[in-house]
Amino acid sequence: MKDLDFTGKVVLVTGGGAGIGRAVVEAFAARGALVAVAEIDRERCASVQAALDDRGTTALVSCADVTQRDDVDRVMEEVKSKFGGLDVLVNNVGDFLGLIKPFEYCDDDDIDRLYAYNLKSILMVSRAAIPLLRENGRGGSIISFSSIEAFRGIPMATTYCTFKHAITGFTRSLALELAPEGIRVNAIAPETTETEQVKPSELIAQEHQSHTRRWIPLERFGTPEDAAGSALFLASELSSWMTGTTLNLDGGALAAAGWYRDPNDLWTNVPVVTGNGFNF
Repeated sequence: MKDLDFTGKVVLVTGGGAGIGRAVVEAFAARGALVAVAEIDRERCASVQAALDDRGTTALVSCADVTQRDDVDRVMEEVKSKFGGLDVLVNNVGDFLGLIKPFEYCDDDDIDRLYAYNLKSILMVSRAAIPLLRENGRGGSIISFSSIEAFRGIPMATTYCTFKHAITGFTRSLALELAPEGIRVNAIAPETTETEQVKPSELIAQEHQSHTRRWIPLERFGTPEDAAGSALFLASELSSWMTGTTLNLDGGALAAAGWYRDPNDLWTNVPVVTGNGFNF
């Protein structure tokens, strides 16, 4: 499809070495993009570089921690030096860091770390990318990965959830600022997605695996490829009149709003499964 042809377009993906980020990188590369990747893990850097080289993609892979200002500035200088400008930024970095506990027991370090990974990096990278997006003229796109938790509460992860909500406001507000320049700003809010970071197939107790189709209306958890497809859409001309929007990539979970199907396949909002359904 011509609308999904990114030949000659420069795309920067943060956290592009694994999971959703890796799928996004490969999706843009497959459609002709010039790809820049910022990834903190050196082994992942080597892996994604090799994959892009094998594909024949013109690429820049930078081992960088995008929660650190110096690294962010360095990546942008590398992108400018190699490509001259930027067409698409995909803010993919985010992590709950395994911090599942009551908010009152979260210390300052917990809050600072969650802020760095889930909001600060998006603010810093987006700010640094704006001049490069201007270099390539109208039609630029900033896409940030959030979470479905940006639109509902989640107990025992209050701080994480707070920063995901903040991404929604950031997306809407920056979209207004940049709209006159033809730079669009959107976000994607995935429900639980099977990646190295979160593996629902392992977390959910075996005896409850059959309930997945009852919890999520489209009957499965997300895949990195689902997320990559949404990123392609938001970066393409197919969404040229969309800005300030967050796509709920959730298999219908948010629409269900607590409703799910019981063992008899009837819709209910009354608890049926005893325990929490997980392996802990």
